[in-house]
Amino acid sequence: MNGVCEGFSREMNGVYEGFSREMNGVYEGFRVSAAGREMNGFVASPLCCPSRASILTGKYPHNHHVINNTLEGNCSSTAWQKTQEPKTFPALLQAYAGYQTFYAGKYLNQYGNPDAGGVEHVPLGWDYWVGLERNSRYYNYTLSVNGKPKKHGGNYSEDYLTDVLTNMSLDFLQYKSNYRPFFMMVSPPAPHAPWTAAPQYQDRFKDLKAPRDPNFNVHGKDKHWLIRQAKTPMTNSSIQLLDDAYRKRWRTLLSVDDLVEKVVKRLEVRGELENTYIIFTSDNGYHTGQFSLPLDKRQLYESDIRVPLLIRGPNIKPNQTTGLAVQNVDLGPTILDMAGYNVNKTAMDGMSFLSVLAGSVNSTTWRTDFLVEYEGEGSNVADPACPLLGPGVSECFPDCVCEDSFNNTYACVRTVAPSADIQYCEFDDNEVFVEVYNMTVDPYQLSNLAKTIDQEVLEKMNHRLMMLQSCSGQSCRTPGVYDARYTFDPQLMFSNRRQRISGPRRA
Repeated sequence: MNGVCEGFSREMNGVYEGFSREMNGVYEGFRVSAAGREMNGFVASPLCCPSRASILTGKYPHNHHVINNTLEGNCSSTAWQKTQEPKTFPALLQAYAGYQTFYAGKYLNQYGNPDAGGVEHVPLGWDYWVGLERNSRYYNYTLSVNGKPKKHGGNYSEDYLTDVLTNMSLDFLQYKSNYRPFFMMVSPPAPHAPWTAAPQYQDRFKDLKAPRDPNFNVHGKDKHWLIRQAKTPMTNSSIQLLDDAYRKRWRTLLSVDDLVEKVVKRLEVRGELENTYIIFTSDNGYHTGQFSLPLDKRQLYESDIRVPLLIRGPNIKPNQTTGLAVQNVDLGPTILDMAGYNVNKTAMDGMSFLSVLAGSVNSTTWRTDFLVEYEGEGSNVADPACPLLGPGVSECFPDCVCEDSFNNTYACVRTVAPSADIQYCEFDDNEVFVEVYNMTVDPYQLSNLAKTIDQEVLEKMNHRLMMLQSCSGQSCRTPGVYDARYTFDPQLMFSNRRQRISGPRRA
């Protein structure tokens, strides 16, 4: 999981204040002041590049076509650059709302790939660009500074990436124009692997362990085959690995705390803090032992699809929380709305939650459901360490617990409504495997209700899923099954029962 910190101004300027919290078992290193609102945040896809593309475009993966972290999966490809980058919300802020824009940190996983323009490519929409080449690093990396490569080594005082991003952010705030509104997006890789903490934090949290929630080290007996193949109970070495990773992730986030604190102080000194919208979120969740899966994301469960989402700014009451579900496809529309740009002019699938922040929308008028979709990745050859599993799997641990496969391809309707808190998912595999969870009574998703739930409910959720998988723009925001405005019309159901993200694949 990577932190994404966004500072935004109307004539405003951005960042946060201090607060430390744990969400879904992941310390988020964000010390925010009481002057903010905690949102019920989810992602459209539990993987870095598709999720980041959804943040930037306000679209579901089936509309921005970024399906995984590879160039072939459209991650920072030339096709992405031509078709999607001109339509991102920063590009609209810059071109039509007069904003000066600043980016620093990890962008998309394949950014800087020579086959897609290298680090010389500066995505549309950014006046000041500091982009990390490829994926997460803390030392020995290359930054694209406005299209020019700058190499960094292994010296902490000069090269530790989180601190470098801090200093560049402070410089931007110091020297930016005071006569134009601005948007800044700071994206430190922490707490992504390789989990390299700053020297002063390497010994912190020595006794910390990953949360032992009810679904920790439990066999997923009624779940998709990929979950069922996990070794239960986990070996001592696997548990030690995930606990060690958990501690290291917390340690890396202490430097993110420092980043936040320094930027906030700079804004406060400049007299710009109180007229600022600040958003703190991430690109995906992370599981650490849930259903005996040691370490990764990519799964449909709450540990993987939920993210922290904290916001402070003008007209946002302090110490507020909301149970209304907000998704990362909603971030772009909301920021454009803050800037006074007409979101209806865009093709974004998400919707602005600015009215939710102001407290003028209640649970009876806000959207009740949203789509989560993921296309599994696998290898065409068997993993040499796990030959019995055959080809089609990937991300395998030493105990042959594999975290992904070609047919780990699924789509879900996640419903958060006054009358229902449920998840309905279908897999694109030979079984058309279905998972259904009543989150009200089973928040840890221990019991799959697919074989016992009322058939009419299954048909309605199947129909809703088909509509969301084929939606675009406004049609993604139509009433859900548990919305009073919803009308179920079986005549609208596709003749083949379901529309798929891709053709069936076998693991």
